This record gives sequence, C-alpha cells and structure tokens, in this order.
Amino acid sequence: MDYSNFSFDPIDPEFLRNPYPVFSHLRDNDPVHWSDLGFWVVTRYVDSRATLIGKQFGQGNFVRNIQLFYGGDFDVMAHPAYAWLSRVFVMQDPPAHTRVRGLVSEALSLKRIRAMEPRIRELAVQLLDQYDRLGGDNFITDFAYRFPTMVMCDMLGMGAEEYPPDLLSRLNQAIADSFIVFETRALSEVELERADSQMLFLTAVFDELFESRRRAPRDDLTTAMLRSQEGGDSLTPEELSTSVIGLFGAGFETTAHMIGNGMYLLGKYPEQRLRLLDDPGLAAHATEEVLRYESSLQASYRTALEDQTIGSQTIRKGQRVLAIVAAANRDPAFFSNPEVFDISPREQKPLTFGGGIHYCVGAELARLEGRVFFEELVKRHPDFSVDVATARLRPAFLFRGLEYLKVALSSRAGG
Repeated sequence: MDYSNFSFDPIDPEFLRNPYPVFSHLRDNDPVHWSDLGFWVVTRYVDSRATLIGKQFGQGNFVRNIQLFYGGDFDVMAHPAYAWLSRVFVMQDPPAHTRVRGLVSEALSLKRIRAMEPRIRELAVQLLDQYDRLGGDNFITDFAYRFPTMVMCDMLGMGAEEYPPDLLSRLNQAIADSFIVFETRALSEVELERADSQMLFLTAVFDELFESRRRAPRDDLTTAMLRSQEGGDSLTPEELSTSVIGLFGAGFETTAHMIGNGMYLLGKYPEQRLRLLDDPGLAAHATEEVLRYESSLQASYRTALEDQTIGSQTIRKGQRVLAIVAAANRDPAFFSNPEVFDISPREQKPLTFGGGIHYCVGAELARLEGRVFFEELVKRHPDFSVDVATARLRPAFLFRGLEYLKVALSSRAGG
C-alpha cells in the first residue's frame, strides 16, 4: 500500500483484507492520525486506552455523529435502525448511560452468568455433535452464529415450545442486517432500508417476549429485566427491547466472530492447536489470545467533550476519535511478540471489550462461551480439520470475522 498522502479509509478493499500493515504504519509513523473522513484515528495502546476510559471523552451528540457520514441534511432519527442505536446505552453518556447500564447489569449479573456454565456447555456439546452428525460445511453459519444466539435465547427463556424452529436463523440474519448501522460509513439506500426493516422485526419479537413474561413470569433473564421496573428507577418498555436486542447483537457480532476467528487461527497455526490439545486448561488463555490477535471488535468511537491533547495533536471539543483496539492489541510497546499468535498466558489484557464506563457488559459471558467452546472442541473432536485456504472474510471493518469457514469435526465424539 502507498502511504504517501495516506488517509484512513475503512472501506478500502485492500485494507479490509488485511488491516494490520496499515495499523502498524499508523502506530509507528502517525499514531494520532487525521482522516479526510472527518475524525481522528488513534492506534497506540496508551492512546486508545486513554480515549476509551478517559472522562474527557464520551459519545457526544448522536445525530451530529451520524451526520458526519451522510451530511447535515440527513434525518437520522427517521430511521428505526439509527433511532434504536441512539437508545443503546453504549452510545449514551451519563446520566442516561449510568442508569440503563446499571439496570441491565443487575439483571445480567456475574452470578447468573456463572450459573449458566453447565447449560452453556450442554448447548456447545449439542451443537458441535449436531454439526458433526450432519456433516456441516460452513462452521460460521452452522455453529459460530448459532451457539451464542442459542445461549442468549436460553438465558431469556425463549424455548422451542414458544417460538418456531426457524426463528434462530431469522434473528441471526436480522442482527447481521441491522447492526450494520455500527459501521463507520454511510450506508447505501438498500442497506439502510434493510436495516430499518429488520430492526422493526427485532423490536416486535422482543416486545412480544416481554409482554409474555408480564403475563406469566419465569426464572429467566427476561423476567429479571422486567423486575428491574419494580423499583423507583426502571427500564421503560422501549429500553427493555433496545437493551435485549443489544445483548443479542453483542453475542452475534463479538462472540460468534471470536469463535470463528479462533477456529481459523487454530487451523492456521497447528502448533498452537497441538498445545491446546495437550493442555485443555489453556482454553481460557486461548480465548484471550484470539480476542487480542484477531479482535472481533476492531475499533470504538468516542467524542472529545473538551479540548485536549493526545500525543502531539490537539483534539478539539466535539471532534470524533476512533480508537483502533485491534491496532492497540498488537502494540509492541505493551505486548511482547504482538504479531505472534501464542495461547500462552499473557499478563497484559487486550482492549477488545473496551474500558471505563463503556466496558462491555457481556464480556464475562463471551469469555465463558469461548472457554467452554475450546474445552469441548478438543475434548470431543480432537481430530478436527480447518480449511484455511478457502476461508472468506466478511466485507466489513468494525466487526471483523469470517462469513465462510470449512471445518470437519471428528465423528468420534468423546464421553
């Protein structure tokens, strides 16, 4: 790539195929880079972390932030997908963010997540064995997408007796079509119409779910979120559906790609696969290394709430800053041998789940799903094979993952 007169462009096809040389160049030569698209780009670990956790940064004016891509005449809130995005607590600043995040975190407690491990393991085994039995071709659609979605359905109490069998696939497709609004670019007319339509579908599904639990409460996450309404502070019906769509999407876009990327990396680096086979106790560390080396979330935006300095650059109040966590996760100033995929324990933690008040509320669930997946994979299907040559990446920047990965599992399932 020619770096003379370079300006960061997240839709450049060459960049999307392999962004890491660009990240390395920026980190070494222009760590606080002004893009012609109208925002700053930071790539060093120290700058990215400061941007993500610093109180001098926030989300700022949502409408103005989206109009940065479309122009000042674009009616952001007329689009259901963008209107939904404006209500997601990760896109809000305190006090609205603090209130909604607190109520969601209370329902999605660490205690509840840890109690789910046996059921998560059961679902992993069920899906892996089903994939093997049916001779699955695309591991991404047939396992990686389905696993975190099934976990979230189970946590929400969405049983097969309540919902049609094809709902899982429809939910996955709707999330994929609507979460494109997170991308750092203007969408085409077709993309935006599809995102709006799918967001209306998702909202209808989850509005009905919450109404069902109002009529007949259960011991599930849906009811726990509803009960958060019983105190003086509460989630509104709109906030309930907004939050649960966000939880679903986080599982789909982050966890699913973490699993797909992890399977690809084990195929690409057979010595690390052998290490995991020899010591399944490395599963948690393998999960962390996948999150670091091939981050499913590549970047996160913030807005400067006041004038400030990063490196040698002055960031003006209201300007947008894109913290590239995937670049920070390979910063040699913070990580040893950052360009090497190594599932050995590392003291340093990646920035994949963000930081500060916007630290991902589902991070521990994602880590648990990753660990359980790797443990059951090597236990039950140690002879799995991955065709890395035919793997295909999704043509997207913000959430990096595969759309196709051919995997064959051993037919000799263990006990």
